[in-house]
Formats: sequence, C-alpha cells, structure tokens
Amino acid sequence: MTINENQDGMTMTLAIVGRMDTTTSPLVEKKIKEVLPGVLELVLDLSAVEYMSSAGLRVILSTQKLAGKTKRFSIKKPSNFCMQVFDATGMSSLLTITH
Repeated sequence: MTINENQDGMTMTLAIVGRMDTTTSPLVEKKIKEVLPGVLELVLDLSAVEYMSSAGLRVILSTQKLAGKTKRFSIKKPSNFCMQVFDATGMSSLLTITH
C-alpha cells in the first residue's frame, strides 16, 4: 500500500493505492492524524483501493468523527470494491462520496 499526498491550498488529498486491511490501515490512520490539523478539507481518493477490511472502515469512520463540524471530509472516486463495502454496511448514506 502507498499513500500519495497532494495539497492544494487548505485541501489535502490522500490517494490510497493497494489494500486497506489490518496491516495497512494503521498507516493510513497515522497519516490522516498528521495532516488533518493543518487543513480545512481532507479528501481520501480510494479509486486504487483493491480491498478494504473492517479495519479500513474503522479508519474512515474515525476520520469522519475527527473532522467533526470544523473540517470537510469526503471520499473521492471509491473503487467498485469500496463502494460495495460502503453500500453493504450502510456507510454510503453517511459519507460524502464524489464519483
């Protein structure tokens, strides 16, 4: 798994490539906690995520909670696998998802 960063003003996009599972999700969570205080908007680009476990879902939910009402948080172009997971868990109605 790799995490590619792209900052544009006060918006940070983290593009995740690979798997978000029990091994890699802590790395994503650590990166999010590093960058979130310095931005107004965080975008997770999940277009290249081939697999997401419940650990990945937990990171996304905790990020939404961390962002709260003071930061904007969205999911960009989730892969088909991610979208199936979001739909199956009901998270697609809770998250801001752009295609």
